[in-house]
Amino acid sequence: MHKTRPHSIGLTLAVVLVYAFLYVPLAIVVVYSFNDSRLNAEWVGFTLDWYRTLFANKEMLQAAGNSLIIALVSSLVSTALGTMAGFALHRYKSRVLQVLVLTPIAIPEILVGVSLLIFFVMLNLTLGMLSVTLAHIAFSMGFVAIVVRSRLSGMDESLTEAARDCGATPLQAFRRVTLPLIMPGVLAGALMAFTLSIDDFVITFFTAGANTSTLPLQIYSMIKIAVTPEVNAVSTLLMALTLFLIVIASKLSPSAFRS
Repeated sequence: MHKTRPHSIGLTLAVVLVYAFLYVPLAIVVVYSFNDSRLNAEWVGFTLDWYRTLFANKEMLQAAGNSLIIALVSSLVSTALGTMAGFALHRYKSRVLQVLVLTPIAIPEILVGVSLLIFFVMLNLTLGMLSVTLAHIAFSMGFVAIVVRSRLSGMDESLTEAARDCGATPLQAFRRVTLPLIMPGVLAGALMAFTLSIDDFVITFFTAGANTSTLPLQIYSMIKIAVTPEVNAVSTLLMALTLFLIVIASKLSPSAFRS
């Protein structure tokens, strides 16, 4: 009869503890967003009042609107640039090109934020929606490139060669053959860029300026006073949106999410 080894039990226990450490706080945030008490000390009862209060908060709605605009614009631009960068990485195998495209996602976000802040100041660019959008494009483009390159690596190159043999120009072969085949990866990259943008705090904090507020910045300003159920409610909605987009992106391009 097979016996469970002690080290297997220890490994299982370690895994359970790690996942509990990661996900139990998130579960607490979700549960207490429905708590009928302003204090998070104990459970009083179920209510949806905090969500109603949230949707009546004009500052929060304005911040959410800013985040959506920035995320939409930055994801569209970074998807276009990242698709071209991913295609170039797949085609040319250049180390210099890899460094240029992938460096922004490899270095710490705080360093990216500080360097972009210095760059915008040097350009005499007023910090606001534009600076945040440009910063998010620079940061998200590399992630899109990785997803697109992963999709291209699994594509049958003979299809593109067959299109060229039939008289198609390189641009026609890309537009009519390559692009439709990699479109799931392109859409996955777009969703990833949108997700990264809408919940980014560090880079946004350095590049937003004093008069621009996004949803993460607004949440930060609220929790400096106290973590109220209203903060729990907006965090729950943001968490749900992020998880939803990540699931869709992983379904569109599963190879990009494999370790």
